[in-house]
Amino acid sequence: MVVMAGELAGRPMEDPAADTVGSAMGMVEPATGMVGAATRPAATRVGEVVALRPGAFAVNWGLERQRGWSRSLRLWWWLWSRCPGLGWVRLNRLWARYPDPALAWCTPAEVLLESVGLPAGANDALDRFRRQWGPSPLAAAARAVQRQGPLLLPGDPALPEAMMGLDRPPVALHWRGRGSLWGPLRRRQAVAVVGTRRPSPHGLLMAEAIGAALARAGWPVVSGMAEGIDGAAHQGCLAQGGRPVAVLGTGLDRVYPRHHEALQQRVEVEGLLLTEQAPGAAVQPGHFAARNRLQVALARALVVVECPEASGALHSARLAWAQGLPVWVVPADAGKRSAIGSNRLLAGTASPLLDPLDLMRQLGPGPLHRTVSVLAPGRAEPSRLDRELLEAVGCGASLEQLCLALDQPMPAVSARLLALELAGAVRSMPGLCWQPT
Repeated sequence: MVVMAGELAGRPMEDPAADTVGSAMGMVEPATGMVGAATRPAATRVGEVVALRPGAFAVNWGLERQRGWSRSLRLWWWLWSRCPGLGWVRLNRLWARYPDPALAWCTPAEVLLESVGLPAGANDALDRFRRQWGPSPLAAAARAVQRQGPLLLPGDPALPEAMMGLDRPPVALHWRGRGSLWGPLRRRQAVAVVGTRRPSPHGLLMAEAIGAALARAGWPVVSGMAEGIDGAAHQGCLAQGGRPVAVLGTGLDRVYPRHHEALQQRVEVEGLLLTEQAPGAAVQPGHFAARNRLQVALARALVVVECPEASGALHSARLAWAQGLPVWVVPADAGKRSAIGSNRLLAGTASPLLDPLDLMRQLGPGPLHRTVSVLAPGRAEPSRLDRELLEAVGCGASLEQLCLALDQPMPAVSARLLALELAGAVRSMPGLCWQPT
């Protein structure tokens, strides 16, 4: 094994209370804070090809992650992942056959071609790639990774376990933002909100209200930063001081759509941006579909706000059902094309979501919830806004009546009602109505 002298693995802490952005390698350490030994499983015979179905691992990744990778192993994985023709399955074979990645680097191309299962004619591309990096590539790889920013790899304990259970786990996750969020995300303590890029006004209001309600209850809000439902859910979350998590279909160096630049910057500051696409990667439609599996792997539940028949949100719902996650759907006008797909989900096992507070009652407080009782004895008096809302509730009022009385949008009123309900000041009634307790 080639080990780089003087390598340091500065990485963000896992403590959910910390808001630390990690170093270039971006690994969250195990509880011990120690770098694990770089031991690897015994090599299989070079040249022996094993047929792997999607999701089948030749490497015991649970053991690898428990031990933790040394920095040099992480650099080798990153470097090989950049090689043309090497995706998850072939990298997995390479890792199993060559416990010392430096040995693989020196192995003739025709041998790797056979042992890893590279397509015929890939010799020249492999040789060009290795010549580009030179015979001792780790120093150059370390500089490249430093430029790219924080990174999570399959051997890192911080990588959410559900990611490794996917048919095609991410080869690498690039991220920016609050590293403390990896703690709840590892435990799938987040809620994904998905839907169409062209929603109705009702869909936009509901997405924003759901994002706001989740934020007030302490749940990270996972979505895709796309136009429409995704952006509205992130905006609602940010409006309530929540922690949005955006799974991008592009590299971190791109903003898509372009007018979401300010929103993406806010999510990076207040929450987390992550993607499996390396900086500089070309924008491809398939990348946006592929991110659906990552959103679901981070979530404890999925909310589909509004989507047509052909939508990535339906793919997310199927993935969530396959993993046994609860799926909620916001019902919409049966005549709207933008909601045909989501409405049909209600014919299956999805639960209708008429009010964001229904979701909160099912989920309970999230991992970031700070219990604040606005009416508890001995605590601070309710704020002016809360007093106004309680006065508007009176003996009972609907959400629409409260919005009209306060001249406030639905997301803002719903979020305040949620806070009052969690504090025991009001209770919800059928028909989107509230009464004082």
